[in-house]
Amino acid sequence: MADHDVPRRPAPGELTFTAPRRSKPPRHLADLTAAERREAVAALGLPAFRADQVSRHYFARLDADASSWSDIPAAQRDDLAKVLTPPLMTAVRELTADRGTTRKTLWRLHDGALVESVLMRYPDRVTMCVSSQAGCGMNCPFCATGQAGLTRNMSTAEIVEQVVAGARQLAAGDVPGGPGRVSNVVFMGMGEPLANYKAVVGALHRLTDKAPGGLGMSARGITVSTVGLVPRIKDLAAEGLPVTLAVSLHAPDDELRDTLVPVNTRWKISEVLDAAWQYAAATKRRVSIEYALIKDVNDQAWRADLLAKRLRGKLVHVNLIPLNPTPGSKWTASRREDEREFVRRLEAGGVAVTVRDTRGREIDGACGQLAAAE
Repeated sequence: MADHDVPRRPAPGELTFTAPRRSKPPRHLADLTAAERREAVAALGLPAFRADQVSRHYFARLDADASSWSDIPAAQRDDLAKVLTPPLMTAVRELTADRGTTRKTLWRLHDGALVESVLMRYPDRVTMCVSSQAGCGMNCPFCATGQAGLTRNMSTAEIVEQVVAGARQLAAGDVPGGPGRVSNVVFMGMGEPLANYKAVVGALHRLTDKAPGGLGMSARGITVSTVGLVPRIKDLAAEGLPVTLAVSLHAPDDELRDTLVPVNTRWKISEVLDAAWQYAAATKRRVSIEYALIKDVNDQAWRADLLAKRLRGKLVHVNLIPLNPTPGSKWTASRREDEREFVRRLEAGGVAVTVRDTRGREIDGACGQLAAAE
């Protein structure tokens, strides 16, 4: 077992976020280190190097069809596939937008749990937005996933499989724009990634390990989002993986954030930002502050000024998100003029800011909407 797979004991007084017990997902090669894959193959009585061959088919050739593994004896393929590449998820629905360059997929996991992933192709990159939990236990009131509650944590392999599935679509030329590759991954789908810490860190290693160990992506193209689980932010800073940290702040004052992001009652804004600045210092990576603009709730000019005051002089960038409202919700996106004034005040305060490109509104773009409808 690799160091990053060792479970971490919570510190005294620290809150833990335990998913409901469900049957375990099938063990897949993406759950295992290279050494563990070889051990699994050796247990079949087969040469250990077969594990590297299967890993190369999965990660480099994006090929899960054992019948096409021509470098492996036909008599061994089915056994290797059962042990190393069992089915993890089945596509239930796929919706497209932006002339097919945005593709949202609803997946059913082995136990019936539902999760979503989104592929977004831009002229200069392809980004996969992936889920890390089925549902979410953070209970943020403006979030469709948060209102659904937590079903369970996803396994490392289930997280990675979302990226591999997108990579297969691109490689096959199924996404307009011709064959391509996934260049960026954002952990901004369903769930709180740092509440499923062990599996998410395992997925980060599989995404960045060179083939046949993993997909060989650059850590700088990966973003991990959190509502602010301070101990886990500090743990992630010590992992030696220079991924971008995104903090879902949504308010610059504790009084409002206690309501919008309930975990703020445990770790206040000052604690969350202190941990973020420690992360930036350790990784030399700019922190992203995610801020969903909600009409008449958190979009006042004075809150923009307060946010700028908290962030000024730090290695940080603000990503303003026009809220994608969920059906029946009282929450809606800010007025355009309020959004522009918010941007103006942040810039005047010396803080870098952009407004997120809102893709996928016509395909239930807000995370959790498709699963809720199903």
